[in-house]
Amino acid sequence: MPRRLSRRVLALVTGLCTAAGIAAFAPTAGAAPAAPSAAAADCVAAWNSSSVYTGGMTASYNGRNWRAKWWTQNERPGSADVWADQGACGGGTGPGPNPDPSGFVVSEAQFNQMFPSRNSFYTYKGLTDALSAFPAFAKTGSDTVKKQEAAAFLANVSHETGGLVHVVEQNQANYPHYCDTSQPYGCPAGQAAYYGRGPIQLSWNFNYKAAGEALGIDLLRDPYKVERDPAVAWKTGLWYWNTQNGPGTMTPHNAMVNSAGFGQTIRSINGSLECDGKNPATVQSRINKYQSFTSILGVPTGSNLSC
Repeated sequence: MPRRLSRRVLALVTGLCTAAGIAAFAPTAGAAPAAPSAAAADCVAAWNSSSVYTGGMTASYNGRNWRAKWWTQNERPGSADVWADQGACGGGTGPGPNPDPSGFVVSEAQFNQMFPSRNSFYTYKGLTDALSAFPAFAKTGSDTVKKQEAAAFLANVSHETGGLVHVVEQNQANYPHYCDTSQPYGCPAGQAAYYGRGPIQLSWNFNYKAAGEALGIDLLRDPYKVERDPAVAWKTGLWYWNTQNGPGTMTPHNAMVNSAGFGQTIRSINGSLECDGKNPATVQSRINKYQSFTSILGVPTGSNLSC
């Protein structure tokens, strides 16, 4: 996980299925009633870019089932002749129509595909429950932009937490350093209480105070709530994503919806320690994850991937 060692930087940084609702039309006089539409087949297991498929094996992708004609790996269904389209699907285990009332552009099956080894704390429901706090997130712009933003957020989150494995910061030697005693409100939860937690690894007392005030939760006095409540944890990550510029010039949300590119989200999260050649391997790790997640969601990455 990238470090957030600069206090001033930290103050900035951590701070479809639409269920088609088929209308019922009364048949006109003398007209035969329309035959009922056949229900879509269940989605089979979601396509995985790292899996090997041989002829006859199946996978679901973007709400459709696909059958491999011959051996394939990392060839996305719909973009390669090796895959035969088996038609629309819904339900089952694949990333078919999303029944979640939040309307999130990432289905639960796709979320599970992105984070196969995630900690059980990071629930899909915790994420979708948190979305209402920031209604513009992944709901601004075209369907492609919405999915690109969701992929960008989850890619950075994956990097911060080791694939949604870590709920709290792992280097405990740094914990006492996250209390800025110069702040008038001090550190009421204790000087060692403000270590990194949650999907964006929120740290420092002033960031807990700012995030808590924005969310209507007293995180300054109870920072442990971020590691106890999945929805609160996700909300702190979304708070940063949607409201904080960090060492960049724009919020990550604005970077994605205004076509500034994924690289600008990296700059806003940890650019002072990673961008401009300071840690190219870490930057590339974030980019690789973003490319993987956009592939799962079936959208292009867009330009300006690096910072």
